[in-house]
Amino acid sequence: MKNRFPSTVACTAAVLFVAMPLQAYGEVAQGQGDVKPTFNVRYRLESVDQEGINEAALASTARVRLSWMMPSSDGLSAGIEGDYVARIGAEKYNSTNNGRTGFPVVADPTGFDLNQAYVRYRRDSLTVTMGRQRILHAGQRFVGGVAWRQNEQTYDSLRVQSTHERASVDYSYVANVNRIFGPDDGAQPADWEGASHLARGEIKLAEGHAFGGFLYAMDFTNGNGPPNSNRTYGVDYTATRGDFGLSVAIARQSDWADQPATYEAAYYAVEGRLKSGPATYTVGYEVLGSDRGAASFRTPTATLHKFQGWADKFLATPAAGVKDFYLKAATNVGRGALAIALHDFKEAEGGADYGREVDMQVSWRLGQRFGLLFKLARYDAATHATDTTKAWLIVNFTL
Repeated sequence: MKNRFPSTVACTAAVLFVAMPLQAYGEVAQGQGDVKPTFNVRYRLESVDQEGINEAALASTARVRLSWMMPSSDGLSAGIEGDYVARIGAEKYNSTNNGRTGFPVVADPTGFDLNQAYVRYRRDSLTVTMGRQRILHAGQRFVGGVAWRQNEQTYDSLRVQSTHERASVDYSYVANVNRIFGPDDGAQPADWEGASHLARGEIKLAEGHAFGGFLYAMDFTNGNGPPNSNRTYGVDYTATRGDFGLSVAIARQSDWADQPATYEAAYYAVEGRLKSGPATYTVGYEVLGSDRGAASFRTPTATLHKFQGWADKFLATPAAGVKDFYLKAATNVGRGALAIALHDFKEAEGGADYGREVDMQVSWRLGQRFGLLFKLARYDAATHATDTTKAWLIVNFTL
């Protein structure tokens, strides 16, 4: 079994700090208030009916999370967070490491994982965080946490952030990506080791207008990491005026580090939003390009479930790239919320029809501690993947 505990100096320092006796820390943090843990349970029932696989998947799992975030004293704070994922009932799904390959994939392996363990120093506009931590950039299209899955993606990293009234800079050196497929290796590696650099800057040009630039040099050295190594640089722009919103992004990607392929590919996206009463309507067009059909633009550390349909048929970008034209609508109804999305997918190189997808979600808040969510995705294949129907029922409790 692979040791999931971070071996980097940064993460070792974080664990030593948060593991020190609470009495000693209490002396440091005296006068800062009580240190209280947060307890969360998320139960999920997920079904997957996928053409080409005789058995349908039904995964009943629960994630128990305990978070202990210690208060700041003279700018210094720390946090530790652990997750335990348990299966409830029959094992009728392929978790990617349980060997149940006769079922569709539901990527929620069971077991305990250290989700976060960090020390943080904050003074004025500067924040330095060292250890295992969340890193979420902008809308998580390039760097995210994949919090949708039971085992979240976090980073063993040294992160430096400087935030001012109109501008911010965010840089991280990442020694290890703790992926959703842990805590142990399976069909997918639980970790991607390496030496990656994640940098993003933002500036507010005027009220309602923000411009961002980013550079991601991702160097992964183990498992299927090298084929996902890349260097990406680009810019994005967001604007809000009254009830109208606009987002635009453009990027260029090429091979980097131990990437075995030599390629260059482009990315661009545009999205418009209109708010009308309690409802918001969205239209968008996103393109992950291709280098003449040989290699495609990829976003290996993104929160991929947020993009290109909830059926997750494009987690790995096809070699010919992908164009996604989508329409969305969302509205609040009392304590509930309703959302629906339509996607039309095509090749970026060649224009062939990949398929279409319909997504729907209904959520409710039951007081301060309980939440319910029902979610449905239907992908109808043309030339990519196979017809797939997914459904989820989620109960969330926080104490």
